[in-house]
Amino acid sequence: MTRHTLIALLLVSLLPTGAAAQVSFERLLRADEEPENWLTYSGSYKSQRHSQLDQITPANVTDLELRWVFQARSLEVFQATPLVVDGIMYLVEPTNTVVALDAKLGRVFWTYEYTPSRAARPCCGAVNRGLAILDNSLFLATIDANLVALDATSGKPLWKTNVGDPAAGYALTLAPLVIKDKVVVGIAGGEYGIRGFIAAYDAQTGEEAWKFYTIPGPGEPGHETWQGDDWEHGGAPVWLTGSYDPDLNLTYWGIGNPGPDWNPSQRPGDNLYSDSVVALNADTGELEWYFQFTPNDPYDFDSVQIPVLIDAPDGAGGTLKLMLWGNRNGFFYVLDRESGRFLSGSPFVDVNWASGLDDSGRPVLTPQPPGATTFPGVQGGTNWYSPSYSPGTGLFYVSAWEGYGAVFEPQEQEYQSGRVFLGGRPANPIPGGANVPGLGRGHINNWTAAAGNGAVLALDPRTGQQRWRFEMTDVTSSGILTTGSNLLFTGGREGYFHALNAENGDLLWKQTLGGMIANGPMSYMVDGTQFVAVASGHSLFVFALED
Repeated sequence: MTRHTLIALLLVSLLPTGAAAQVSFERLLRADEEPENWLTYSGSYKSQRHSQLDQITPANVTDLELRWVFQARSLEVFQATPLVVDGIMYLVEPTNTVVALDAKLGRVFWTYEYTPSRAARPCCGAVNRGLAILDNSLFLATIDANLVALDATSGKPLWKTNVGDPAAGYALTLAPLVIKDKVVVGIAGGEYGIRGFIAAYDAQTGEEAWKFYTIPGPGEPGHETWQGDDWEHGGAPVWLTGSYDPDLNLTYWGIGNPGPDWNPSQRPGDNLYSDSVVALNADTGELEWYFQFTPNDPYDFDSVQIPVLIDAPDGAGGTLKLMLWGNRNGFFYVLDRESGRFLSGSPFVDVNWASGLDDSGRPVLTPQPPGATTFPGVQGGTNWYSPSYSPGTGLFYVSAWEGYGAVFEPQEQEYQSGRVFLGGRPANPIPGGANVPGLGRGHINNWTAAAGNGAVLALDPRTGQQRWRFEMTDVTSSGILTTGSNLLFTGGREGYFHALNAENGDLLWKQTLGGMIANGPMSYMVDGTQFVAVASGHSLFVFALED
């Protein structure tokens, strides 16, 4: 027996009895009933990013102290949200290294290191956003487009399934979603002209159970929205985790941009199902309905934001099954998640590419002339970072980029497999403003007022109106967490971690962590103590109240 093996066995022996065992589908369905754990990427199938824990309150939040830190060994951006199951935290440090930790003390139980193929070419960083769990198996999606199952007790690999060809630009950057006995993932790679899809795999064997292409092929409904062979390399990636309604047995996924990104004249038509949300039968992958936010998108307005599911009274004694969506295109939408019917929509940031939405939710286009600034810019009014909904306040919270625009310059480009397929570029948004965000952003101190600012916005789903806003100097890349005590936790690129009053947006507590926050905070409880965890820079920071 090697020393490494002996140490691993000793660490595993320290795991609490029953740890990580039997996280059944039934437990996932009832995740809201055990707020001491965090069982899915978004906390529950509703994707509300809301914890019912209320030990930390507006009255005592200033007593938060740092309990432990886990430092990743990679310099890639830390975007993963941990899972916590019965006192054990499961975390992906960039790029694809899985770590099991004592959620109370931060000690490491085991580590699984995955080495991606050199053919991997993720467009936007070698990142990973988290894991899924079912029974005693963890599921990891890798940047070279493999799906890996691990034993949750030991970290031992159980099976590996190839999902796509990394040399052609296919990648996996999302946290998988477990539904019943299947593991569902979406493929990234829209900037390489891939043909996007969502696929489900048997949790026991890794065998493919179903696949839904986000670009319909010949003879399929929606294929007529593409011309010629444009559909074969039309993008429509799926790089964020979906949601699930067990009563309807529908799973909802946001779809990214068509390819090439910035030259719609090369792909005439609406380009379904790019920039859409699709509702799929969870057993078969069959399309039940779709809603497209930005037809023939010329701005790279990926609609991969998390579908947030809520139930609301209909005023006649019944219940409305709704979907809330803060879209990258700058509009906030409310949809009927049973049918996909558009109910309401309104801008939550400056928007000039459309004057509004018609009765069906289709944008009324007002494209800006060449060389003029389009609002919002290429990074959108919001982006991939997770919003939150609080049942306590009835408000939807979204990280926004206000007053931000870009100049779009389309260019003809021939598709070549494995090469970026952009069809243009976003230029410097405003004379004297900051560099193009995401493409070589300048330092914070070179900002001008014209470059815009970050903010957390609280929106009323009933009206679409803003109830309050919390402004930040810099744009935020952080997700949002709300709690049962009406706290809101979020962060920013400057490295500040904030606690706000979820009712009115008042700043209650702020801590500098020294690095950009680019993941969603989460909360859990061990031995009667509530913890809040967030990644900043290359480390995970865990807070709790003073003893």
